[in-house]
Amino acid sequence: MKHALETLLAAALDTLRQDGLLPADFQPTLQFERTRDPAHGDWASNIALMSAKAAGKPPRVIAQAIIDALPANDAISRVELAGPGFINFFLNAGSRFAAIEHILKDAQAYGSPNIGNGQRVLLEYVSANPTGPMHVGHGRGAAYGSALASLLRATGYVVDTEYYVNDAGRQTDVLAVSVYLRYLEALGETVAIPSRAYPAEYIIECAQALVARDGRAYFLPYAELMTGVLPDSADDGDEAKAIKEAHIDSLIARVQEVLGAGYRTLQDFALDTQLAAIKTTLAAFNVSFDAWFSERSLAESGAIDLAISRLRERGHVYDKNGALWLRTSALGDEKDRCMVRDNGVHTYFAADVAYHLNKLDRGYDVLIDVWGADHHGYIARVRAAIEALTGEGDKFVVALIQFVTLSSGRMGKRSGNFVTLSQLIEEAGNDATRFFYLSRAPEQHLEFDIDLARSQSAENPVYYLQYAHARIASIFRECATRDLSFDAAAGLSALPSLADAGLTELVKRLDAWPDAVTNAARQQAPHQLAFALRELAQEFHSYYNTNKMLVDDSSLRHARLTVSLAVQKVLAHGLGLLGVAAPERM
Repeated sequence: MKHALETLLAAALDTLRQDGLLPADFQPTLQFERTRDPAHGDWASNIALMSAKAAGKPPRVIAQAIIDALPANDAISRVELAGPGFINFFLNAGSRFAAIEHILKDAQAYGSPNIGNGQRVLLEYVSANPTGPMHVGHGRGAAYGSALASLLRATGYVVDTEYYVNDAGRQTDVLAVSVYLRYLEALGETVAIPSRAYPAEYIIECAQALVARDGRAYFLPYAELMTGVLPDSADDGDEAKAIKEAHIDSLIARVQEVLGAGYRTLQDFALDTQLAAIKTTLAAFNVSFDAWFSERSLAESGAIDLAISRLRERGHVYDKNGALWLRTSALGDEKDRCMVRDNGVHTYFAADVAYHLNKLDRGYDVLIDVWGADHHGYIARVRAAIEALTGEGDKFVVALIQFVTLSSGRMGKRSGNFVTLSQLIEEAGNDATRFFYLSRAPEQHLEFDIDLARSQSAENPVYYLQYAHARIASIFRECATRDLSFDAAAGLSALPSLADAGLTELVKRLDAWPDAVTNAARQQAPHQLAFALRELAQEFHSYYNTNKMLVDDSSLRHARLTVSLAVQKVLAHGLGLLGVAAPERM
């Protein structure tokens, strides 16, 4: 109906432009809102207030001219001028329930307005380092990214999802050394774990799996391994920190030396083991990716050198003190960034630049990266690099995911302050975990209430929504058990005769669903769907509590069940977009 009203209003404005009442180049944004008071109609527009200055006439004069120029439409019973120049539209009884007919015919199509028009989007999210299990912070990014992918696909975008695997760089060397020390320990050696190594239980499990697969293939007495390795430190402070870093670096170099080609085999085993665990967790969380992109492949394929070569050709890089720098400060960043250190080693930033060039070279119209909030300062430099390479920095969009804290509820397998995503899912359930993550804007801090997520009460938002869906299913089961008839066509015909304020509000929520999906997609804000669904469920529960559904009056029964069925279909569609189940029983 909103689209129909926009079409009518656009035609009226065209008439006013042709008649000279409005400038020929005047193209205002058409705005409508649903009225809160039925006495003011069903829809209202402030277009006359927006047009008065351009027309050089009072808003009420322009409003009346617009009303006079509106084409006739059977859906509208009358149009009135109100207040300082508002235009109120009153729909006929049948038109008020048009949304229900559309929903019953195809709820998915009804809630999937095409605003993307086939634009190609590459959505990269999670991309957690494969050096350990996913934690609760990663889970929020996973829920957001997968819901956003579903939302964009539903609204006409062609979306590919990708996980950037950080399988190169120093953190992978630290992982390899950590596993190797535990490997020696599993073979009977007494070892000292460096303060900068990964000490968690999963490293021990990985090392034991390596022993099971390869036996003593990489064995070396610990004392012999530590020959020439710089000492570690147990102290705090900057000086001790430097000692710790030097120790782990020298240990990495020593392990690489003694293992030779076996080092890459060991490192790949550790990475593959951790990545397999990440994939298992994501699969349990209903998150999947179209592609897994290896950071290591960028260097091996020459992509980093290609990116640097392109930047050099465009005059965006310069040499200073033996290092190579990118002039990002000239393109919006606060300072220039190093791409190649004075020792000839590429920086992480160089790999990121090459990766985003690779994305654009694949022909995407929009690049969406989902990052943790602590990466905020990284946005400007990556956008500057994309602009320098392609002149298309505006194609780069970043969604920042704020941190997650846990409140109340004891975690059965909690270890210190580290809680894995798998543990949270086990404690709170998959649906509650996803919905709680998606219940707030990603840039807002989230306090995850575990006790609330586990509760079966109206205060638990996901339970409240799922219960609305299950309650409607229960109504229809009871209808069949009692051998009562239901005819959706008869229900649609009977709806205009009902004068029920609760029903009117419920239908307004259904009518607003396509707008909710559209706005959520445009703003890349899946949490808006969660909010809209909560309002719909609230209206339904209220309507159910004040109106008996399975009444003897067949016309009334058909009408109320028809509305209930439409609500159920929209709830199922919306929960599906969020990756949450819509159960038939609870």
